[in-house]
Amino acid sequence: MKLIKNILMVLGIVFVFSTLIFAVQQDDDFSQEPQVSSENIESDKNVSTAYKISAIDIPEDLNFAGESVPQEDPEIMERVDREFLVNTYWQSNALLLMKRAHKYFPVIEPILAKNGIPDDFKYLAVAESGLQNVVSHAGATGFWQIMKATGKEYSLEINANVDERYHLEKSTEVACQYLKKYKEKFGSWTLAAAAYNAGPGAIDKYMGIQQVNDYYDLLLGQETGRYVFRIMAIKEILSNPEKYGFEISKEDMYNAIPTFNVEIDQPVTNFADFAQEYEINYKILKRHNPWLREPHLNNDSGKKYTLEIPNKGYYKPSK
Repeated sequence: MKLIKNILMVLGIVFVFSTLIFAVQQDDDFSQEPQVSSENIESDKNVSTAYKISAIDIPEDLNFAGESVPQEDPEIMERVDREFLVNTYWQSNALLLMKRAHKYFPVIEPILAKNGIPDDFKYLAVAESGLQNVVSHAGATGFWQIMKATGKEYSLEINANVDERYHLEKSTEVACQYLKKYKEKFGSWTLAAAAYNAGPGAIDKYMGIQQVNDYYDLLLGQETGRYVFRIMAIKEILSNPEKYGFEISKEDMYNAIPTFNVEIDQPVTNFADFAQEYEINYKILKRHNPWLREPHLNNDSGKKYTLEIPNKGYYKPSK
């Protein structure tokens, strides 16, 4: 009897050890990663066949408003190169700028031409605001980033009810007058652009301290020091998108919606009701007339205002 018990005990011990060994072997098998050759790893990590980042060839005839860039100066070319790299490889922003330019340049270009301002200055608006009605931390407003005092100096109406800095045509006219004034003062379009960004007082100060009268010879603050170079990079990329790797068709562009004008010389108590008369809603009315800043128009003076109303068929009737 004792012998049988001993035999059973030995068999039990053998069974337990066999089970443990099998379990350990299973764990080892499942813990092992699939075998991948070093060649496959290199292939998976190599993205160069699908996407390439390279240095950029700068055009040899780089200029702003017909004024040549001193491309023999290596310090100048480093600054140029920076703006080309930043604006080329910020692809999403560049595409948005191209789309917006297609919509808004046809409005800006003839106003610049009428005022004798070089066409390159349309890219100044791109650099200032990205062609959006934005407000800076300093209070500069609209596509052309006009300060309140400047707008009033050039006869824009600016109050809580109406702010014509948001009126693209009128603000473009003001920008033209401002630029012409500083072209006459400083003698070059590059310095006029710098004065637009930093203010004429700052440019006068820098020129006096440094005893130079050329934008490319001035040591300026970071923003103004980059300003003209950034405008030139934006101009080149938007003018030659394919050269910089962008593929965009006319179907991808933003387009202006045709409108007709409605003149009013009376107060408007409720623009939501006014909009419904033209089968649109308040939002659509304000998008086409962003210079209207409140849901009503005071107009105590009986001034004549011109509102843009989208042609029928471009929006669903407002309910």
